[in-house]
Formats: sequence, C-alpha cells, structure tokens
Amino acid sequence: MDEGTFEQFRGELFASIWRDLDPLEEEIENREQLPLDTLVPLLRKMGAFGLLIPEEYGGKGLTISQYLPVIAEFAKVQGAIRVLVHVHNSFAHAIAELGSAEQRAAVLPGAATGESSVAFALTEPDHGTGADLGTTARRDGDQYVIDGRKWLITNSDIASSFIVFARTGPAAVSAILVDRDAPGLTIEPLPETMGCKGGQHGELTFRGVRMPAANLLGAEGEGIEHLESALEVSRVFIAASSLGTAQRALDLSVVRASERVTFGKPIAARQGVQRYLAEMAADVYALRHMLMDAARKRDSGKRIPLEASLCKLFGLEAVGRVTDRALLVHGGIGYTRKTPIERLYRDARLNWLEEGTPTIQYLVAARQLTGGYRWGDEFDAPPGGSR
Repeated sequence: MDEGTFEQFRGELFASIWRDLDPLEEEIENREQLPLDTLVPLLRKMGAFGLLIPEEYGGKGLTISQYLPVIAEFAKVQGAIRVLVHVHNSFAHAIAELGSAEQRAAVLPGAATGESSVAFALTEPDHGTGADLGTTARRDGDQYVIDGRKWLITNSDIASSFIVFARTGPAAVSAILVDRDAPGLTIEPLPETMGCKGGQHGELTFRGVRMPAANLLGAEGEGIEHLESALEVSRVFIAASSLGTAQRALDLSVVRASERVTFGKPIAARQGVQRYLAEMAADVYALRHMLMDAARKRDSGKRIPLEASLCKLFGLEAVGRVTDRALLVHGGIGYTRKTPIERLYRDARLNWLEEGTPTIQYLVAARQLTGGYRWGDEFDAPPGGSR
C-alpha cells in the first residue's frame, strides 16, 4: 500500500478502534469473554483481518513498517482484541510467505475477510519445541497421520485451520496445515488468563488425524526453518504490542501527574515523579526506534533473527518497567479499575511468554552474535575494518 493510501487507511482504522472497540473493554473484562458476534463484524468492516495479506488475495498488503503502529494501537485498547488480531495476521502472513500457490489461494482470500482464520500449533504440555516435539506426523501414502497434543494455542476458538508442527522423522520437523473439523482432532478450552481477558488459548489433541500430503508447508523436514521464519517476524509484532501498551501507560501517567495535586501543586512538579516519567519515555523512545530499524530491514528482504529477538526481549522488559512506573505515578487508584492502568499492567505480562520466553531470546541472540551475524547497516565496520 502506498504511503498516501496508508495514511488515509490508518486514520480511519484508528478512529474505528477508539470509536467501536474501546467501548467493548468493560464488558470483556467483566465477562472474560470476547463478544465475537459483535467484535468480528467490526474487525471485518475496518479491514483488520487482511492487514498483512497481499492485495491480490483481497488483503491490505501492508508492509511490516506500516503494520507495526497498527498492532500497537490495538494493544492500547484491550489485550484480547490485540491478541486475536495479532495471531490471525501473523500466521496469515506466514502462509503468504511460506505456502504454495495452491495453499495461498485456498487460505488467504477467506482469511483476508475474516471468514476463516489460521492459528499456530507449536507448544506442547509434555515437550519443548523444535526437535523435542512429541507430536508426530507419519506418512501413509498421500496422507499424513498426526498424533499428539498441543496447548496454549491462541485463537483456538475461531481458527478454521492450524499450522501444526510435528516430527516426521527422528530428526525432522515439518509444518502441516490441519483443518479444524478434521476427524480425530478435539479442541478444549484452557482456564482464563491473568490478563488479555477474553482470549482463548486451547488444548488440541490429535488422534490419528489424517491430512493430505498437499497440506505440507514446503518440503518435509523444513519445519524448523519455517518455524524460525514465522517466529522471527511475529516477535517483532509482539514488541510492537509492548510499545502500544507502554505508550498508553506513559500517556495516562503524564495526564495523571499533571492533574493530581498534593500539598498545593501537581505531582509532576516533584523530582521523583519526573524521574519516573523520563525513564518511561526513554524506554518508549528506544523501543520505537528498535522496531523501526527491524521493520526497515525486514521490508527490504533481509532476515532479522538477531534484531527480532532483541526487539522482543527489550520490549517485554521495557513494557514491564513502564507499567511498573505507571502504577507508581497513579498510586492506589491505579490498582483499581478506575483507570486502565490495572488492565495495562496485567495485559503487558503476556508479552513475557508470547513467541518465546526471555531465555529463548537470550539463546537466539547469543547464537547469532557468536555465529558472526552482521547488522547490515551503516554501523557495521567495512571489510577489513575493526572488530
């Protein structure tokens, strides 16, 4: 989407987010359930389901740079709405990048309108990720037979298909598209979450689920490569979600510090509060520019494994610090639902866990650094230069 068209679209979308979605926040928090009958038509109308899907399939075709402020804005309103939009767009984007022409044609037009949705099935209750997966997919003629369990699968209540990662050999992991209504697949909801109230994170059990071999994403054994590619960009999106939450917490804190008066003057005049606000702003500013750099590189076609993990890692730490300080600025009233700070504080904690815990980000970043990764920008030393 060209920049002029995007700016018009963004203005209309942001207006709709605050006009149509923000009023749903109280109901969602009270019921701990998304009002899908109301929410989904609103998201369809504003084009939120096709944000990263190419225009040829009916989507908006946003670049990564264009998408980041959009998902950040959703994060300001209500956590579960952000999660729904994030997961849908992230893994529709994965299909657009990794799927065959036939798979893209089958999945993306419906995903662009919200008539269908793709979710990501990786995490397991009894195993790790990658080569440690317990779920298996055995080739039987022109089909795969899948057995195993997945849990904490976001959007499990609305997904029409899942990108399932399974072992197809002793050391081989593959990604297979599995239909929601496939015989042998059962989906059970997990308990409610601390924050991002209303989102659904289900448990999937596969008992002899048969899927056509044509549902394999890429070639057999390419699952780890596909996993890394999909998570790489999704980690940047999580960091943008952290930015949105942090930015709103900062904005609310600036207002609160200006309005709250003690001993005859606003608390914004006190050095302790000024320090909190400055520290919050430093985190927001740094994260914003990290994201801009990562998005620019990804839009140019460059892989960004180090940048993505650093954005995710810094983002979760930054939003944690910002929401901590926002609670201190607001004082006791911030611990109640009188202000959004209590919700933003809880919503932010999901960012610790989405698309990999901090320890995973440390591991990925360190491997890239010790493996000779170069930033690919003006701060890299020229060949033969300093190291």
